[in-house]
Amino acid sequence: MKARYRYRFYPTDQQRQSLAQLFGCIRVVWNDALNLCKSSEKLPNYNQLSGLLTASKKTQERSWLNNVSCVPLQQSLRHLSVAYKKFFNSRKGKRKGIKVGTPKFKKKTNSQSAEFNKSGFSIKGCQVYLAKVGDVSPISPVGIPSEPGSVTVIKDCANRYFLSFVVEINPASPLPKNQSVGIDLGLKTFASLSDGTQVKSPDYSKPDRKIRKLQRKLARQPHDSRRRNKTRIRIARQYNKIADTRADFLHKLSTKIVRENQTVVWEDLNVSGMVKNRRLARAISGQG
Repeated sequence: MKARYRYRFYPTDQQRQSLAQLFGCIRVVWNDALNLCKSSEKLPNYNQLSGLLTASKKTQERSWLNNVSCVPLQQSLRHLSVAYKKFFNSRKGKRKGIKVGTPKFKKKTNSQSAEFNKSGFSIKGCQVYLAKVGDVSPISPVGIPSEPGSVTVIKDCANRYFLSFVVEINPASPLPKNQSVGIDLGLKTFASLSDGTQVKSPDYSKPDRKIRKLQRKLARQPHDSRRRNKTRIRIARQYNKIADTRADFLHKLSTKIVRENQTVVWEDLNVSGMVKNRRLARAISGQG
């Protein structure tokens, strides 16, 4: 079974500059490859895209791609190939779930990520070495049960930096007792359990009011201005506050229910149809 471990870290000014350069190179490589895929009659595979990347590094226009590690650049091409594979499988009905669209171009204002495989990083005690970036120190010790095969450096829209590891873990042994629980989901009361327990969701109204106020302010500010960028970051921080609170609440509740019961039954809701109600769409989406 796979589990994800995420640690926040604070890079130095030099590391922040190196990461910004790395994210920019990944964005350029992704957009160039995606533009080539859209303009080609036959979709190029990963080997062809990798060869074009190697050739572009030798040109004067793209020589600055050699200033960063080549590992995340190659990984971005792999991710593009996987994204197109998911799109075609979804269109042919081979992939379950909602329909997947074509890959999109990366923007500077969106969240950024860079994946390093085993040749691009190493763990040294409480520090993680990233190729051509240096040693970064997470705010909490890296306690991973097994050796990770890769690490992803993430910068979200609020300029927070994270290290994300995916490792293999041994699932916990099943509980000896055979208990079951039924769950009814709602808005005012998030979950009503069959044993009579009522679970209330956190109140997101305060940051939500701040988001609405800041979005009105953002709409009046000119594009590509410093004040607009500051307002955009403030909005992203409020969204992150809501998302972190919701994720903490959902993870704790789901872990508690799974550990205490072997059988969990809940109603099958058509959420995509429910959010079409314009009066309740915001409240339904906010519950997660």
